[in-house]
Amino acid sequence: MPYSHSPLTAQMWMIDLFSARAAARGGVIRRSVRDIEKYVGRVEFEDELRRRGFHAVENAGQLVIFCNQEPIRLVL
Repeated sequence: MPYSHSPLTAQMWMIDLFSARAAARGGVIRRSVRDIEKYVGRVEFEDELRRRGFHAVENAGQLVIFCNQEPIRLVL
């Protein structure tokens, strides 16, 4: 459950996020897991990623979001 004190609603926060230039061009954006949980909620955010067909990876408290439907290959 989000616990935002922001004037943005969860839906507005996601619209703002996915309106970023990199996201709109099918690129990559990064957000902290803490912010996602704070403003939207983890489950709701993952539902939105699924709805859009996007992928994300998590590392060290950050989510790297691939704003396209291309497959992800982990390179070691």
